[in-house]
Amino acid sequence: QVQLVESGGGLVQVGGSLRLSCAASGRTISSYAMGWFRQAPGKEREFVAAISWSGDNTMYADSVKGRFTISRDNAKNTVYLQMNSLKPEDTAVYYCAAGTSTSYIFNLNVRSWGQGTQVTVSS
Repeated sequence: QVQLVESGGGLVQVGGSLRLSCAASGRTISSYAMGWFRQAPGKEREFVAAISWSGDNTMYADSVKGRFTISRDNAKNTVYLQMNSLKPEDTAVYYCAAGTSTSYIFNLNVRSWGQGTQVTVSS
């Protein structure tokens, strides 16, 4: 089982940027598709982005397309989420996830979850 730890969250103003990191341990992530989800207070956890094990294929929620970019560095066992043009509705706890494929992750079929990192966008 791979263990995941997110970092990089914080407080940012509208229009600002943040880069989240997800460091894995226990197993290499090179055989996993990886993804990011978020959960706002009172709402269900929702898919944000996913990337295939090779990095060749990515998927994004419509709400973040064009603003967020998911990437990975298998040598560092780390996945990233670059978030630009942040909006108040992006405020949530962001979770890293590992899964069999991007499609599995999109459908919340996840093998491992991180603990989450808070992102707050203030207006």
